Amino acid sequence: MFAWGSTIHGELGLGGIEDEHILAPRNLDWHQAAEVTQAACGTNHTLLLTKEGKVYSCGSNDYGQLGHSQPRKRPRMSHFKLLSGLDAHTICYVACGTSHSLALNQWGQVFAWGSDAHGQLGLQLTTESIQQVPKILKTLAAYHVVQIASGENHSIALTNNGYLFAWGANNFGQLGIGTTTPREPSPTVISSLQGIPIAFIACGGNHTFALSKSGAVFGWGKNTLGQLGLNDTNSRLYPCQLRTLRNIKVRFISCGYEFSSFLTMDGGVLTCGAGMYGQLGHGNVSNEILPRQVVELMGSIITQIACGRQHTLALIPSRGRVYSFGLGGAGQLGGRKPVNSSTPQVVLGPWVSPSGTSVISDNNSNFMVKRIFAGGDHCFAIVTNHSPQDPPFDARLYPPVTQIITLDLETITTCSGIVANGTVDLELLGNVEIIFKSLSCLNGSFLLANDEHYYCTSKHHGIDVDLAEKTFNIIAKFENETLKNLVE
Repeated sequence: MFAWGSTIHGELGLGGIEDEHILAPRNLDWHQAAEVTQAACGTNHTLLLTKEGKVYSCGSNDYGQLGHSQPRKRPRMSHFKLLSGLDAHTICYVACGTSHSLALNQWGQVFAWGSDAHGQLGLQLTTESIQQVPKILKTLAAYHVVQIASGENHSIALTNNGYLFAWGANNFGQLGIGTTTPREPSPTVISSLQGIPIAFIACGGNHTFALSKSGAVFGWGKNTLGQLGLNDTNSRLYPCQLRTLRNIKVRFISCGYEFSSFLTMDGGVLTCGAGMYGQLGHGNVSNEILPRQVVELMGSIITQIACGRQHTLALIPSRGRVYSFGLGGAGQLGGRKPVNSSTPQVVLGPWVSPSGTSVISDNNSNFMVKRIFAGGDHCFAIVTNHSPQDPPFDARLYPPVTQIITLDLETITTCSGIVANGTVDLELLGNVEIIFKSLSCLNGSFLLANDEHYYCTSKHHGIDVDLAEKTFNIIAKFENETLKNLVE
């Protein structure tokens, strides 16, 4: 694992070094580095998640965001430290805000710690505004959460039955609930998106996005620099669809403080919002109020993008290269010079030869960049030996555990067997019950899975009529069997 950028607060976890800025990727000499699967970067702190579901933290602990009960206001925590408060849980995802942190375990439970000054922990604290150790969000205990995301001072969560909850700072409408308030300490349903099957969620500094299964992009919150991509600079209190992206097949979104990046199914990247440091990658320092394609990245398939506070990373696995653009004064562009760049530049890690023409390490074994992460003014890359059996992560493909529950042919076939044989599968029946109680899950169940129709337009709705017909035939049969048994 490699790290670069600012380490003023120890956020790179490189130990007691004197350097405050790491200008090129440096090997993370840490005993658990090879086990890391995800990094979450706050403004001045970092969380690392390992294969075993353990969470480690480093960096600033001014607000308890590292999850340790030790004294705060320390200059830096320059080594990664295990969060013992999560030892009893297998964590599958972590997220960071400016001064708070979130974790999601395998059972769909959310934990939060750090500053709660804006209600961003969702814990409804009454006596203190700081939670130094991870604490479960009891208000979401009745739900199974599948995705979490965090902005500067707000948080959102998607449940497996299709509900989207938001809490924390709402001074720009970033919670999408139709009001502006300094703080909203209780997770609140974004009611205007109910019925829409959400596939992915993302947060910027003070703005938020949701991406539907049919490819519709919805944005809300602060928009003073065009970061919502709605062709104006008016902030939004409710989710608004980005109609210019309707037919572009967006699959992933990453946001910086006041800008946004969109990754499409065909591997293209579009950006909008603040551009004063070149973080949009368009060769200038202008703001953009509409998503605009990063021309310099065209011709190659991008599979990952990651935004820091004012910079952007993009991975092209076919070239084995990471590209960066935007603010570079702390070395966060990884180009060995503390300068900004308004066009994509190669991150000069050891996986790239000095000539930039091959991907060879010092011992002649192939290196492969598997995942990239950015936040604040720092970056991380998980680098492994090249293996066809273990390719780089592709952000365009959604892991099933992160998705809302939907019906499929296998489920329908199994249900048919239950009806015919009189057997009982409580877990399966429980999932079916969740689906039919949720308009989002039901709507998401009958979309065609092929790429041609999956991203529907107004003329081609992409409905799998065959699956819908089979489903409701089985329901009718089940109802008839039940009624017959009652009569007998």
